Amino acid sequence: MTHKDDRQEFEDHKKAMSLALGRDSEAFNEALELLLTLNKYDYSYLWSWMGVPIIQMPADVMATQEVIWNTKPDIIIETGVARGGSVIFMASLLAAMGNDAGKVIGVDLDIRAHNRETIENHVMAKRITLIEGGSVDDDVLAKVKAEIPPGARVMVVLDSDHSYEHVLAECRAYGPLVTEGCYLVVADTLIGHLTEELALKRSQVWYKGNEPLHAVNVYLEENDRFEMDAVLNGKLVLASSPNGYCRCIKA
Repeated sequence: MTHKDDRQEFEDHKKAMSLALGRDSEAFNEALELLLTLNKYDYSYLWSWMGVPIIQMPADVMATQEVIWNTKPDIIIETGVARGGSVIFMASLLAAMGNDAGKVIGVDLDIRAHNRETIENHVMAKRITLIEGGSVDDDVLAKVKAEIPPGARVMVVLDSDHSYEHVLAECRAYGPLVTEGCYLVVADTLIGHLTEELALKRSQVWYKGNEPLHAVNVYLEENDRFEMDAVLNGKLVLASSPNGYCRCIKA
């Protein structure tokens, strides 16, 4: 029996449904209500990657995987290392894709000794460089730039201090490092949909106005190198970072 090649049809349907979902505010609000319920159980803290806590929603992990596969970065910079699962996750994708020179640079103000030990003893350690210090400090930025070889394709994930001023400062500092066709990912933009009363339980509490979504919107207004990926962001319900995936469209 011969079957028609429906691969493009399948992809076209995915795109149409993702865009339609992105326009469905009722579905988004229902998902938000469910996430607020799940937050009572520290839902984003329940997952790990290759044995290390990743502290992300499964949908965001899948979205980041799609971006890395589709854009093939050589260098991925992440601000906010936490327990290390995310840098290990991205390093493992570079390894699986056969990018032997690929590297993840993890930047954090405070890389705790036990978390550093976990990362540096992991099978993916040789693909990870850790830099400790304030992500927008001049000396830290100089160290990050020194790790980027000429001609490398660069992707950036911002997932540290989620206050508006800090995220906007990170966008301005790290956005210029992103190469054309690659992504700037601003994490936890979901906070931009929460009032003070609905703020997620965290070590610090942010809510609408003082959060990453506000920062990325301001950055996109002042910078014409990026656009939000409507298809990818459209399907990011039950996720931490809707409208946080921005594609670099200019060199």
